[in-house]
Amino acid sequence: MFNVFASVAFEPLKDIYNRWLQNRDDRAYYLNHYGQVCYLRKVLNDRFDTLERRIIIGNGNEFDRTYLYTRIEKRPIYLGQQTLYSRRDYGDTGVDFIVHVPEQIIKDNPYAITALVNEYKQDVKRFKIIAL
Repeated sequence: MFNVFASVAFEPLKDIYNRWLQNRDDRAYYLNHYGQVCYLRKVLNDRFDTLERRIIIGNGNEFDRTYLYTRIEKRPIYLGQQTLYSRRDYGDTGVDFIVHVPEQIIKDNPYAITALVNEYKQDVKRFKIIAL
């Protein structure tokens, strides 16, 4: 009779202790995996692609800007073959790294990937997620 009473009485304490252990393990994992590329890639693959581990991280785009001049500026206007890039693809305003993720993973977890990268990356770094 006492064993049943003790078990029921201590059940909330066991639950709190188990949640504390889980939180401690989560925080230890977080502290051991900071914003370096190798750790960020590991965290993303651990969470979203545990079997195939296809998520990779590449350098950001750093394209030079091409400017067009007016006649008054008396600069040569030769366009040649130009490629249009988004605003985030240029070196002075671009992203610092690109996360390459399989398309199906992006469809299944569109916001979770961004949230996880934001949690682990350095605050000053900018990124873009691209489907493989």
